Amino acid sequence: MPYDDSPPPTRRARPLAVAAALAAVSLTAVAGCGGQQSDRPDAAPPRPGADGASPSASASASASASGKPLPKGPLTGRTVVIDPGHNPGNRDHTREINEQVDMGTGRKECDTTGTSTNDGYAEARFTLDVSHRLRALLEAEGARVRLTHDADRPFGPCVDERARIGNEAKADAVVSVHADGSAVGNRGFHVILPARVKAGGTDTTPIVKSSADLGARIAGHFARTTGSAPSNYVGGKTGLDTRDDLGGLNLSTVPKVFVECGNMRDPKDAALLTSESWRQKAAQGMADGISSYLKG
Repeated sequence: MPYDDSPPPTRRARPLAVAAALAAVSLTAVAGCGGQQSDRPDAAPPRPGADGASPSASASASASASGKPLPKGPLTGRTVVIDPGHNPGNRDHTREINEQVDMGTGRKECDTTGTSTNDGYAEARFTLDVSHRLRALLEAEGARVRLTHDADRPFGPCVDERARIGNEAKADAVVSVHADGSAVGNRGFHVILPARVKAGGTDTTPIVKSSADLGARIAGHFARTTGSAPSNYVGGKTGLDTRDDLGGLNLSTVPKVFVECGNMRDPKDAALLTSESWRQKAAQGMADGISSYLKG
């Protein structure tokens, strides 16, 4: 579920943006949080590892996740920022995450708790697990990978800081990992693309086309690798949705997308999202899409 905005009812994909993205890659042959949000914590997710971490702590970064030198590979010299949606500690810091921050076209909440499956598997746990898998896959190709957080702070970061981390890293691509919280029967994945937003000091014009390319490539590989179909409730079954109400996209100056991997509230999707083997496929699909984009 998109972490930054307590979003209104799902928006339909904007045809022009989707058409531009699909011109680069189709969902079946690649060249080269949506619905209503639930802030119910449901599960007791793991506590953050660093109890006094400053809310302004920098992103987790190293030569590799293990601290070892990165291998040489096709993505050597490229930087990817992975943004695990929400934070397991947000549920214990509702006052802080409800504080208003800039989101480019106004002000909204710092962050949210995210959603969960009906059995209590929290979105924040899902996003961290998939993000770790995705990091390992990208590092194996030589990419330098940064996480916006690693459950190493009490809450957050807020949406404006999440965008800033990618911007300051001069990332070649930023992917925010999520799972949706919509109605039963709503199934499938979708990738959220930034709309063209020009307001105040915000101007997404330079990243709209590149983000659409990144998102379309991820959507194509994600569908092929996981076997999941594009969303049947967002994006006109293209797997792509364009939005102007997410601060994490509005404030980005580098190519960025959100990936809603499935609907945690639908039992059939939940069975996939809680499967370790499927989560590995989800990470692989995203990694392949990112790699395809970075290789051009």
